[in-house]
Amino acid sequence: MSAHASEKRQKKPRSGAISVRGRLAVASRVLAALIGGYLLTALTSICLAQFLPLVRAEAVVLAMTLSFLVYLPAVLWCFACGTAWRAWFGLLLPSAVLAALYASARWLL
Repeated sequence: MSAHASEKRQKKPRSGAISVRGRLAVASRVLAALIGGYLLTALTSICLAQFLPLVRAEAVVLAMTLSFLVYLPAVLWCFACGTAWRAWFGLLLPSAVLAALYASARWLL
């Protein structure tokens, strides 16, 4: 058997195969969308309920209703970003700002 024939018999990677790194990047984006999106949505809802100048019950209901308008763009952001790191950073930075805003308001009041 010639060397050329043995090279043909070796398995070649499929051109459409996704690498492990690519799969992990997608898994990271899914986790960012689920966990980071929920975190951002919850903090937005908490801050809105705290700072809206309405009766407490009405502020909570309105904040929870508006939270759906935050979660969808957060999920879309995760899959529109160039990298998974940017998706996480884009969700965690505003979450940290909202958490600091809420914590400082609670501390001052």
